Amino acid sequence: MASRTSSLKYFSLLVLSLAIVQMTLAGDPDILTDFIAPPNGTVDGNFFTFTGMRVLVGGGPPKAFTVLKATLTEFPALNGQSVSYAVLEFPSGTTNPPHTHPRSAELLFLVEGTLEVGFVDTKNDLFTQTLQSGDLFVFPKGLAHFQFNADSSTPAIVISAFGSANAGTVSLPSTLFATNIDDNVLALSFKTDVATIQKLKAGLAPKP
Repeated sequence: MASRTSSLKYFSLLVLSLAIVQMTLAGDPDILTDFIAPPNGTVDGNFFTFTGMRVLVGGGPPKAFTVLKATLTEFPALNGQSVSYAVLEFPSGTTNPPHTHPRSAELLFLVEGTLEVGFVDTKNDLFTQTLQSGDLFVFPKGLAHFQFNADSSTPAIVISAFGSANAGTVSLPSTLFATNIDDNVLALSFKTDVATIQKLKAGLAPKP
């Protein structure tokens, strides 16, 4: 398996090429200044630099599904810039469960491995694909989608670009079964019984 360093050799090219794409996907309000400075702080090169992805360089294969984000929360310089990134690491047999990004499309670039991806549109049509290293796939804004590494031996590494500094993530399993929606409402909605709903909720409860 290629080292993580070599796996990320595409990153510089990706950042440059997707900068243009993000202009077309941008969904955040336009700003009237070059950038939005922090209310209290110095604006220099450090403000425009994010070092949170350094942990990926030279590291070993992932042991669990991991998402490293560079959004407005982690990188305040993105405020008003209509762009953000995430790096997703999938060990064999792991999935990113169905979820949506309410404020942006997602442009996924598969750096290493293979990945099963799919989304469901507003007519309930399912679109799926098996991606190979070097492939890109777009998940339209706001639609439920998923990713799954079905390979039994090789991890998958993904870089995702968003046309918003804060695309937001709504996890469908967590939203439905790890909140306080009434069990009876869920049982009726899914045409099952309350006991089944309670089992689903128990499986999604935070581990002590």
